[in-house]
Amino acid sequence: MKKVKIVFVLPTLHAGGAERVMSFLSENIDQTKFTSSLVVVGYEKNSKYEIKNIPVYFLNKNRVASSIPSLIKILRKLNPDIVLSSIAHINSVMAIISLIFPKTKFIGREANVLSVVKNYKKQSKRLGNIISPSKSYKLLDMIICQSNDMYQDMLNNYKIPENKLRVINNPITDKFDLKNNYKINKDETKFISVAALKKQKGHERILRVLAKLNIPFKYTIIGNGGEKEPLLRLIEQLNLKDKIQHIPYTNEVSKYLAEHDFFLQGSYVEGFPNSLIESCAVGTPVLAFNAPGGLNEIIEPGINGLIAKEEKEYLENIVRAVNKSNWSPSVIRDSVYKKFNSEKILKEYEDLFLEVMKK
Repeated sequence: MKKVKIVFVLPTLHAGGAERVMSFLSENIDQTKFTSSLVVVGYEKNSKYEIKNIPVYFLNKNRVASSIPSLIKILRKLNPDIVLSSIAHINSVMAIISLIFPKTKFIGREANVLSVVKNYKKQSKRLGNIISPSKSYKLLDMIICQSNDMYQDMLNNYKIPENKLRVINNPITDKFDLKNNYKINKDETKFISVAALKKQKGHERILRVLAKLNIPFKYTIIGNGGEKEPLLRLIEQLNLKDKIQHIPYTNEVSKYLAEHDFFLQGSYVEGFPNSLIESCAVGTPVLAFNAPGGLNEIIEPGINGLIAKEEKEYLENIVRAVNKSNWSPSVIRDSVYKKFNSEKILKEYEDLFLEVMKK
C-alpha cells in the first residue's frame, strides 16, 4: 500500500500544548503507513522542541500572514496527501490555501473553545473579517476538536457541519514517573500551577482564594507571559509574596508536579489542558474551576481532583482536599492513562487520516 504523505503545520515550536502534541504526532505516527514532515512558520532559534526523526522546514517568518507565499511554495514542493495544521489563525490561513490544492485533504486541529477564548484575545479586525473561523473553517475537509465542549462550540456557534467534526483528545506524550506516595505535609501544603501568564488562565482568582486560606502553604507558579507584572502587583497587594515562587520556564515540569500536593487550575477557558493531564500522570490531584474545554472529561471528582463553580466553593474544595487522607497516586494516574494514553490517541489520528483519504 502506498504511504500517505502528511505535512504538519505550526506557527512556532514554542513551549506550548499545541506545539508539543503536533510535534509528538508528526514523529510517532506509524511510519509503515504514513510519511510525515513538519513545516514551522517561525524560526528554528526560538524552538523549544527538538525534532529528530522527520524533516522540519522553518519558514523564518514573524507572522503567519506574511508566510502565505512561503507556505504555498513549500506545499507545492512537498505535494502532500494531507495537511494537518493547529491553532486557529493558521487553520484559517490553511483553509484559504486549500483552494489552491484541490487534491490535498486539509485538516485543522482546533486548540480552543473559540467563542469563549476570543473574549481574552486581541485580533486584527481586518484579518479577522477575512479569515474568521466561521467562514474559513467550512473550507477544511475535517476539524479535530480536543474536547466535547469544543465540538459543541464548532457545531452550534460556528455552524460547522457535523460530518466535518471529530473529537480526539490530547495524548499523554511523555513517560511520567509516578510519585512514590501521597502524604500531605500538614506543616505546609504545596500547591502548583503550570500555565502561561495570560488573562484566560485565571491566576488572579487563584491568588484571591489563597489569600483567604487559613493553613500554611507554598504556591509555585510555572509559566511566563504578558500578565506577569499585574500578577506580581496583585501578589504584593494580597501579602502573598513570601508564599509564592515564580519559575518562568523549566523543562522539568514533571519533577515539580510530583513534588507538590495539588495542582491548581484557574482557567476561564481551555482547549484541552495538557498540564492538568500531566499532573494526574504523576499522581498529583487537581483543584480546578469549572470552565469550557475538557475539564469534565479529565477530572473525576474525588478520584483525581475536585471542580468548583466559583471562588467560595474553590476555597472550600482546597480545605476539603487537604483534609482528604486517601488520595491515591496510582488511581489518579490510571484515571488519565486509560483515556489519554498515546497509543490510543495515535490510532485515532491514524484511523482519521485513512478515513479522510477515502472521501
